[in-house]
Amino acid sequence: QVQLVASGGGLAQPGGSLRLSCAAPGSTFSSYAMAWARQASGKGLEWVSGISSDGSDTYYAEAVKGRFTISRDNANNLVYLQMNSLKPEDSALYYCAKDERPYGSPWSRPPKEFFGLWARGTQVTVST
Repeated sequence: QVQLVASGGGLAQPGGSLRLSCAAPGSTFSSYAMAWARQASGKGLEWVSGISSDGSDTYYAEAVKGRFTISRDNANNLVYLQMNSLKPEDSALYYCAKDERPYGSPWSRPPKEFFGLWARGTQVTVST
């Protein structure tokens, strides 16, 4: 089974930046939308950002619009989440996800209704 591997989390100061990466091995990567979700301590899982299979369509949660940028490299099976102007409320466990069906948009449904692949989470902590 294809395993997703996310990396890039860590500690950042408020106003700082981090870049998350997710590797998704497999020859069909370019056919699937990818997304990032997060879960803060004591809160539910929420979609943060998503990108269509060809990168032409993106989604951002209101809380991160203008600060986060999602991108993908289909030649190398990678998806990125560039996080700028980080806030303490961005602290969470971040998960990379690959849609279970080609050419979809997983962010159009709640994470609990998502049945694709998840990477192990990577922790992002924003604090002084």
